[in-house]
Amino acid sequence: MQTARFYIGQIVRHRMFPFRGVIFDVDPEFDNTEEWYESIPAGVRPRKDQPFYHLFAENAESEYIAYVSEQNLVPDETGAPVRHPEVGEMFVGPIDGAYRLKIENRN
Repeated sequence: MQTARFYIGQIVRHRMFPFRGVIFDVDPEFDNTEEWYESIPAGVRPRKDQPFYHLFAENAESEYIAYVSEQNLVPDETGAPVRHPEVGEMFVGPIDGAYRLKIENRN
């Protein structure tokens, strides 16, 4: 098991697909259903032995929740806020290019 490269509140974008989002949870390795995993085309299916991130995601048309492998994420350098409606419920910001957990959401 490897250490996660990205952190909760960080704004990231997908390496291949046109969406970006804010990380709100991290799994140290794959923790979704086999059905979900098998639905990814074999040629682009990520390894399971890496961190996977839960994102409040957005693309040009909509906002949604995404589950993305570390190998498919890169930092988003635009500095633009993420418009997903749940971001404001969990975070404040962006501040210096990232979101910060609200005090009531910290463990």
